[in-house]
Amino acid sequence: MSQLDDLYRRVIMDHYKNPRNRGTMDDESVTVNLNNPTCGDRISLQLHIEDGIVKNARFTGEGCSISMSSASMMTDAVKGKTTEEALALAGKFSSLMKGEQVEFDEYEDIDALSGVGKFPARIKCATLAWNALRKGVEHDGQGKVEENVEQ
Repeated sequence: MSQLDDLYRRVIMDHYKNPRNRGTMDDESVTVNLNNPTCGDRISLQLHIEDGIVKNARFTGEGCSISMSSASMMTDAVKGKTTEEALALAGKFSSLMKGEQVEFDEYEDIDALSGVGKFPARIKCATLAWNALRKGVEHDGQGKVEENVEQ
């Protein structure tokens, strides 16, 4: 294992064991529930979007280290971003999962997930939170919306 692979593994495990933004919000937020029936990963993402800006993002759920660390990284990365910027980050993440060279200068922890693209069965784990983000942004301004969708 290379030093870079070891570093990436440590970053992923840090987000898994010490997730950022884990929990729920009591305010008016959009809630999206998604699950990956292949492996059983589940996420409930809450977004507080105001004036086109992601003011807060929190999640709960159960799943593997890849899905939960990806949710932790994603919620950290999108807070304070416009919805357009958040969707652009989601697009960059999709490209990363396809094996394209992408760098997340503004939030480099996400680069730790670059190796997931080599394992097609794990891509759905990594993209679960990002797909919830896209659905949440689509429902911006519609109050509390819950969807249970298999990706």
